[in-house]
Amino acid sequence: MPEEEQPKRRPDASMSLLADLFAEDALDPGYARAATTNRPTRRGVGAVGVFAMLALAGLLVAVAGLQVRRHEPAAVKERQRLIAEIHDRTAQTDELQRRMEAVRAQTERARTAALARSAAGQRARQDLARVADAAAATERTGRGITVTVDDGRPAGDDMGGTDLGRVYDQDLQILVNGLWEAGAVAIGVNGQRLTSTTAIRAAGDAILVDYRPLTPPYKVTALGGDGLRDAFAASAAEQHFRTLRDQFGMRFDVHKEHAARLPAAVALRLHYAQEATHR
Repeated sequence: MPEEEQPKRRPDASMSLLADLFAEDALDPGYARAATTNRPTRRGVGAVGVFAMLALAGLLVAVAGLQVRRHEPAAVKERQRLIAEIHDRTAQTDELQRRMEAVRAQTERARTAALARSAAGQRARQDLARVADAAAATERTGRGITVTVDDGRPAGDDMGGTDLGRVYDQDLQILVNGLWEAGAVAIGVNGQRLTSTTAIRAAGDAILVDYRPLTPPYKVTALGGDGLRDAFAASAAEQHFRTLRDQFGMRFDVHKEHAARLPAAVALRLHYAQEATHR
């Protein structure tokens, strides 16, 4: 046969097997029907699973809400009971403090009368007076200043949930130490006299002075003469509180006292170390 009369072939005729394999309808019709019939309906199964999970989550939330509501009244009652007990115990402590001050005054009058009968007794009385004054065991009056500090803006007010304008126990420690450094000879916080062993601490949201809770505003009265105000104004403690007042709205006021009175401190319970006995 002449060359020009031979039938023409497709360029990809030798690749017909590969073309059949990659064709979309290469699967046998029977296999195609079986695959379509037995294919699981994933959409239906997924919807049922999501619905079941949502129902379970809703049930858990409902049960948790019921548990919280069931225990909430008991928690509120317990908190109120504790608050009432704290107020009662504080009132009892104040009453005992008043009775102790009355007994202390009677004892002081009797001791003064007994020591006044002799020269040696009078010298002893003077020595006792100096020691008692140093230990804050007697009432004291004089000139000085009163520094009033109080909480500023409430929590979360433009502070991202923090309470930077609140007075903490560290702030009162800075204030008291600054007054001592400025020349104060006697200090009281909310009428409670401070001594060399007084502790200013925090318990939860409350500030304690010698384990007695204080309520704001906090009034710190210091005796030290007319020059105490100027000395405190130049201290780092006043600068600390000015910064807190200007930046966070904390209350900070200072005014002079011409005849401030500070009561005697609570009697101290001293503990003495003893030599251990070896068997």
